[in-house]
Amino acid sequence: MHLHFIGICGTFMGSLAQLALQAGYEVSGSDQDIYPPMSDQLIQAGIPIHQGYQYDPQSFQPDLVIVGNALSRGTFCIEALLNSQLAYTSGPQWLHEHLLKDRWVLGVAGTHGKTTTSSLLAWILEYAGLAPGFLIGGVAENFGISARLGDTPFFVIEADEYDTAFFDKGSKFLHYHPRTLIMNNLEFDHADIFSDLAAIQRQFHYLVRTLPSQGLIVYPQGESALDAVFAQGCWTPTQSLSLLTTDDEPKPAHWWSQALTPCRRAWRLGLGEHVFGECHWSYAGEHMQHNALAAIAAARHVGITPEISLQALQGFQGVKRRMQLRGEVAGRRVFDDFAHHPTAIKTTLAAARATYPEGRLLAVIEPRSNTMKQGTLKAALATSVQAADQVYWYQSEGVQWSLDTLGVGQVYTQAGDLLEALVKQSRPQDTLVLMSNGSFAGLHTRLLDALANLSS
Repeated sequence: MHLHFIGICGTFMGSLAQLALQAGYEVSGSDQDIYPPMSDQLIQAGIPIHQGYQYDPQSFQPDLVIVGNALSRGTFCIEALLNSQLAYTSGPQWLHEHLLKDRWVLGVAGTHGKTTTSSLLAWILEYAGLAPGFLIGGVAENFGISARLGDTPFFVIEADEYDTAFFDKGSKFLHYHPRTLIMNNLEFDHADIFSDLAAIQRQFHYLVRTLPSQGLIVYPQGESALDAVFAQGCWTPTQSLSLLTTDDEPKPAHWWSQALTPCRRAWRLGLGEHVFGECHWSYAGEHMQHNALAAIAAARHVGITPEISLQALQGFQGVKRRMQLRGEVAGRRVFDDFAHHPTAIKTTLAAARATYPEGRLLAVIEPRSNTMKQGTLKAALATSVQAADQVYWYQSEGVQWSLDTLGVGQVYTQAGDLLEALVKQSRPQDTLVLMSNGSFAGLHTRLLDALANLSS
């Protein structure tokens, strides 16, 4: 059976296409923008990709067309699809019907940390010998891929709240029917499809309604937006998570991790009054500590002891584009990070500051998400960069407001000018964190090349 994926280079669609290929389907796809890391995975898998949307899907002679949520009415290939009467469906719907319906699904939802937490959870299961399948919105370095079918009933999935398709405006995660669910956090985002926080909470409550009474929901204690979701009704057991300081006392029946060092590279793990052990790893910051705690709690639901999970964390290799060190040239460290929401930017910079306190921290940011382009959270954006010594903004096409109004940092409209400023103004021992949910005009590679020429 031939499946054709429209919007195949998105993180979800590209991963799903690889799963379909592994399951024995013939696969092809198309997308407007084709760039790494997803394009590299698809090419390596041997999946043919057509660039652009000015084509008739019938030209590929598919049996079924899988439509990504980035496509809308008025797009040429979508109009051709509807006129052709070819069979079509959404990615999440196809995933549930063909790959998930008979499996133990472990979902990871929330505004922030989904990709890293999913990667941590998948790795813990792998380390414990459970050989899980997974679909993650990024490339987990322990696996080198973003998706695989797996050899056991267990399947880890990044459960995204974004809408499903132009013909299905419910959140994607409503199709997954998890048995184990991590709800990391909840803030307002996706202003292009949600009018306010309450609209997102409504989708999260629909998700809660899909869980069985013998399932489990893991969530952070004191997250008021999630508490409001549970107040609407919850029929599944829950376990809460807490990050403790060195002076805090553990609370009964709560998972907790207690920082042992200021940068949180070492912490103690417990449940109520029981202490399981300590984690000493290379990742700094509260957000990484929280992600790991959530993954450990979820892994225990499928029978993995916390002691085994702590061992697994020592071998966790991170995720591409999540504080990924792209290179160290001329004394400058250049990181690539996917952060684009103000909260994610703030926590990323805080972790970078804690990890590299000896030099300056330079934040280089492209506000590229639909929410950022609309300026919905621009007030929070201005305060999210306080940990940085210098801030550089890239105002790309599509941003509907002037970044100059932030009153913080330098604003550039041309990637070449931004590159020149970074080369001239950075100095040895600086840490440069480039943040965007897109390709950032290839700035990472161009910057490393320019710095190499500077030092030669």
